Amino acid sequence: MVRAGGRLVNPARRDFLTGLSQVAPVVVAYIPIGLLWGTLAAAKGLSALEALMMSVIVFAGSAQFVAVDMWQDPVPVLLLTFTALIINVRHVLMSASLSRHVEAIPRAWHPLVAYFLVDESWALAERRVLETPLTLAYYLGITVPLAATWWISTGVGAMLGRALGDPSALGLDFAFSAMFIAILMGFWKGPSTAGVLAASGAVAAGTHLAFDGPWYIVAGGLAGAVYAFVTWRREEAA
Repeated sequence: MVRAGGRLVNPARRDFLTGLSQVAPVVVAYIPIGLLWGTLAAAKGLSALEALMMSVIVFAGSAQFVAVDMWQDPVPVLLLTFTALIINVRHVLMSASLSRHVEAIPRAWHPLVAYFLVDESWALAERRVLETPLTLAYYLGITVPLAATWWISTGVGAMLGRALGDPSALGLDFAFSAMFIAILMGFWKGPSTAGVLAASGAVAAGTHLAFDGPWYIVAGGLAGAVYAFVTWRREEAA
C-alpha cells in the first residue's frame, strides 16, 4: 500500500484499474469483430463450441479470419498452419520489443504474458512504458478484458449465426482498424514516426499488390522496424 492524496492506495489495484480504463474503447471495438468472426465460422460449419475453442486456443483475430476463409472439407491443415504462422510472425517483433519492459513481472507469469500478447495489448503496453514501468497488474488489466471479450463475442456470434446479420454491412468490420490507428497515434513523435508509418505502409501496400497471401503483414512490419533502426543509428552517429 502507498499513500496518495492522504489515503492508502493499493498499487496493484490502481494499475489494474488504469489498464481497464485504457482498454475499454478497444473492448468495445472487439465486440462487432468477434460477432462477425463467429457468424463466418458458423457459416463454414463450425459449432459454437468449436468456434469458442479456436478463439481460446489461437487467440489471434487476423489468423482466425484467414483460417475461416480457408476452411473446407477436408481441412488443409498444413497450408492453414503455415499461413497462420506467416501472419503471426509479427508477434516475434512485438515480443522482442516488449521483452525489454517485463523486468517487474515475475518470470512465472511470462508464458501468460506471451499468450495474451496481441496487437492492441502490445501497443497499450508500449505506450505505458513511456510514462512508467510495466507491471503485471496493468498488463492483466488490459489483456484479460480483451481475451474475455474476444472469447465471448466469437462464441455468441457462432451461436446466433445468421440471425445477427452481417456486421460488415454497417461498416463495423472497420472498427478494428480504426481502433488500432487511434492507438498508434499515441506514439506520435513527429517526422520520425511519420517516416516509420510511411515506410511500413508503402512496403505493405506494394507487397500486397505484388504477392498473394499475407506476406504484406510481415513485409510492412519489417520495413517499419528497419526504418526505425536506420534512423536511430543516424541520430546516434550525429
